[in-house]
Amino acid sequence: MTFTGSLMGIGNPLLDITADPVTQELLDKYGVKLDSAILAEDTHMPVYDDIVNNFSPVTYTAGGATQNSIRVAQWMLGQAEGSGSTAFLGCIGDDSYGEQLYKSASADGVLVDYMEDTSTPTGTCAVLVKDGERSLIANLASANNFKPSHLDKASVKEIVASAKFYYMAGFFLTVSVESMEIIAKEAAEKNKVFCVNMSAPFIIQYFAEKLAIAIEYADYIFCNESEAAEYAVRNNLDKTDLKAVALAVAALPKKNSKRKRTVIFTQGSESTIVAVDGVAKEYAVETLPKDLLIDTNGAGDAFVGGFLSGLVKERDIDTSIAAGHWAARTIIQNAGCTFPEVCGYKL
Repeated sequence: MTFTGSLMGIGNPLLDITADPVTQELLDKYGVKLDSAILAEDTHMPVYDDIVNNFSPVTYTAGGATQNSIRVAQWMLGQAEGSGSTAFLGCIGDDSYGEQLYKSASADGVLVDYMEDTSTPTGTCAVLVKDGERSLIANLASANNFKPSHLDKASVKEIVASAKFYYMAGFFLTVSVESMEIIAKEAAEKNKVFCVNMSAPFIIQYFAEKLAIAIEYADYIFCNESEAAEYAVRNNLDKTDLKAVALAVAALPKKNSKRKRTVIFTQGSESTIVAVDGVAKEYAVETLPKDLLIDTNGAGDAFVGGFLSGLVKERDIDTSIAAGHWAARTIIQNAGCTFPEVCGYKL
């Protein structure tokens, strides 16, 4: 597969391994509760083989925040764009899980060019489902080990040079700020579009300096209401006025002065806030009947994917927001960040 499109993501790839259903005994065995998400500790490491061996058949899905958004964007762009209209970079292990992750992402039409770490296993996330609720156990493993040297690979250089839009979730700031800056500088110097997601309150709390570097390059910034409130607290802003917070972030210093910064705060079923050029606007979210809601996991990633597909298609902000809302609404009617084979939305 060759890169025929213009959207590239870089982030932490994880192989989601879903067992549905699991028993209460399994949950008790690993000391996890439903409706929770944790990072795997030593006591959790056997869970991956456990569910594969004892709760078959399991479902394998390409995961990780950035990769999810790129998968959704590829789906939204549709077959008319052809496979390889999106690309993704990350680090996996040289193992069977890495092979499965490659197959899963490629089957979604994404051109993946993974760095392989022979010393560390592929990152995985055990998705344990019982009575419609789920518990997530993530082992980042090799996803933590992406190196800037991978950007020197000929095929990766071609992807980076060809891309016009770049997206990175804030989680990658814990891995390789140097790699982020290489790509961000490419975007700024050639007037391409660089997009960043704050991703989680802990990124704002513990990686503030690294996030500040990313924000300087960002043409689009995404986050949800809890992340926006955390950013407000950490920067002495009024967390009760998210419009003002969005405007403050939009007005921060910016490397590429040729593009105005757009800040987008999602709030679940509440209105989405968009701030650009000194103006903040709200976009209503269509209410989904409760009986259609299956799983909110991945909704934020899906919104970004839908929005990015609008950017790639050169749609205006209103149309791109609508695409993001539709993508999120669709994903929460499915288990995990999965979607129907054919996208019924027309950009």
